[in-house]
Amino acid sequence: MALPDSDVPLYNHTLAHIEAWLREQGCEQDSSDRNVWHLVQEGWRAELELDVERIVAAYEMLDGSSDKVQRSFPYALSRQDLESAIFAGP
Repeated sequence: MALPDSDVPLYNHTLAHIEAWLREQGCEQDSSDRNVWHLVQEGWRAELELDVERIVAAYEMLDGSSDKVQRSFPYALSRQDLESAIFAGP
């Protein structure tokens, strides 16, 4: 499935495109809550929730610290901007 250009706001993507994009980034969809996606990277993990107006990213460090960070990203941002913000980590 060809995704829209990366500079197009995410609200112009279909749900199927958004799901394909998340899979391309290494995310796995939660089996019990289809709006939640999980991502594990070196040193951190994130839970992404596709909310009505935004993506909410909850980050947790894997070094045993209790550091948790939550960020919210509106669908008005481009896919390119979201990739830079979300997948760079906490």
